[in-house]
Amino acid sequence: MSEYNPIDLLFGGMGQLGPGGDAYTLDVLKTLPGGEFETIVDAGSGSGRQTIMLARELRKVVHAVDNHGPFLDDLRRRASEAGVGHLVETHLMDMAEIPRVFSAIDLLWSEGAAYNIGFENALRTWAPAMKPGGLMVLSELALLSEGGPQDVMDFLFGVYPSIQTTAQNIASGRGAGLRAVDTYTLPREAWVEGYYDVLGPRAEKLLNHPDSSVREMAVETLREIDVFKSSGDSYGYVFYVFERVA
Repeated sequence: MSEYNPIDLLFGGMGQLGPGGDAYTLDVLKTLPGGEFETIVDAGSGSGRQTIMLARELRKVVHAVDNHGPFLDDLRRRASEAGVGHLVETHLMDMAEIPRVFSAIDLLWSEGAAYNIGFENALRTWAPAMKPGGLMVLSELALLSEGGPQDVMDFLFGVYPSIQTTAQNIASGRGAGLRAVDTYTLPREAWVEGYYDVLGPRAEKLLNHPDSSVREMAVETLREIDVFKSSGDSYGYVFYVFERVA
């Protein structure tokens, strides 16, 4: 086993671990119906950029779930520095275990993490833990057009064979007993600012790392960034706001 962890070397200490940003999280949060959320879960929180935003805006305890301890350590530090440490509770566990630990969830939030257990599977797994009328807000990579460049499509289906269109993802929600309330597609700059513009230079510095697994992840990351530059509007991250049907 390698003494190096490629994930920690590439992503450790980053403010965000995927496309997005506080402004986009807040935009979606402001559109939600209701607003009195008691049990709030951030599934696949990572280092918790959005967790901190949710805690700050809602002034309620947010339960951050992730299976990577260093990310949660970083989240606790960041939350304390942001003055919301008392509003963040971390849980080192698999996202699939959420229904075992939580019930009657009012708001389940997940930015770019559901794919780790499969988007459709995540919906079906988490829905039973939701309160009737509760909201599930997830961002997920989706196909935005049918005619993307062939090399882009080849790359996408190579790294994420189960990628779907927005309509297909909404249909997956219906199959899990969820009604789509709204969708919100992140603009292209949400991929760059705070994410690719940080991740790219990090990956370049790891191209000559002594560990082959680290080098491979660096190469894959730079390939991903190159594909994005030529992708146009063929794919993107889409927020889905689902309501649990009573």
